[in-house]
Amino acid sequence: MLVLGIESSCDETGAALVADGRLIHANIVASQAEVHARYGGVVPEVASRHQLSAIIPVLELALERAGADWSAVDAIAATYGPGLAGSLLVGLSAAKALAWARGLPFIGVNHLEAHIYANWLRPPASPPLTAAERAAAAAGAAVPDDPRFPLLALVVSGAHTELVHIPRHGRYELLGQTRDDAAGEAFDKVGRLLGLGYPGGPAIQRAADQRADAPNPFRLPRAWLRGTHDFSFSGLKTATLQAVEAQRAAQGDTDPASPLDPAAVTDLAAAFQDAVVDVLAVKTSRAARDLGVTQVVLAGGVAANTALRARLAASLDPLGIALRYPSVALCTDNAAMIASAASFHLALGERDDFALDVAPGLQLPFAIAH
Repeated sequence: MLVLGIESSCDETGAALVADGRLIHANIVASQAEVHARYGGVVPEVASRHQLSAIIPVLELALERAGADWSAVDAIAATYGPGLAGSLLVGLSAAKALAWARGLPFIGVNHLEAHIYANWLRPPASPPLTAAERAAAAAGAAVPDDPRFPLLALVVSGAHTELVHIPRHGRYELLGQTRDDAAGEAFDKVGRLLGLGYPGGPAIQRAADQRADAPNPFRLPRAWLRGTHDFSFSGLKTATLQAVEAQRAAQGDTDPASPLDPAAVTDLAAAFQDAVVDVLAVKTSRAARDLGVTQVVLAGGVAANTALRARLAASLDPLGIALRYPSVALCTDNAAMIASAASFHLALGERDDFALDVAPGLQLPFAIAH
């Protein structure tokens, strides 16, 4: 089954063709990062206008890259939430129009679920599935190299930080979530605070990587929220602000627009990243141990952070628990993950009708809240 996926939840416009939910034939992303960098964050109206101008060229390029025409497409999928309403409308409307015009099955995809299913996608050079594997995939069954249920997923992005137990396809049990800021949101705000620009996650990682291997003069607090699997990053953000203000005072300059000493920036970036990564890794490994799972998957934009990957792997390895994460390109918003998630819903016989509307505040369909 070849699924055309469309992603337009925020400031990327994506189109991808994915076979059997795993093999990427094309994955095109038009980014607006440079457009929004001047504002220090995404401007919804600007984002939706750029989505309108990008959607057709991106679709055409995906088909061209895949060497496919419309006759090869078996189904069409698009993100319907969560995200920015105007941006979501562009991709969802395009998908519904194409599915109606071509007489193809249509399915709306939960963006958060799609980030999890990025872990089912394989490298571009991967061999096609065998006949037996394709038959299993068509029935929604596992094939070799798939993540193995039951899973624990750590979903970390600009708007979400959640620990989710996944015993099988389509069932999500919430273990813990952020009580205030998401990890990605905290990265963005601290990135601006340190003068590193937007998006904050990659900028903070680059700055932290520049530090020499020496003791850090800054030590920032961790919110452990004992007895829960929940997270909190607002206090860490406040502590970072206070450290920045103290550093400026030490420099004899209290102007908030003045740049910090470059060495202090790298030290604070490293201290902040270490605090976030420490809490995420420790709480995830404890939850994995308590659940008795054999595999943890990372999902979302912050899953691209190399310090998080290394720290979490080091925490899980002594427990005999494997860690899995997508390639960096598949951690950020893309349409291949949309097509992958849609393939598993289609294999279960699910379809959506054209009355489906955008849901900007959509959550995962949690079955049990712990």
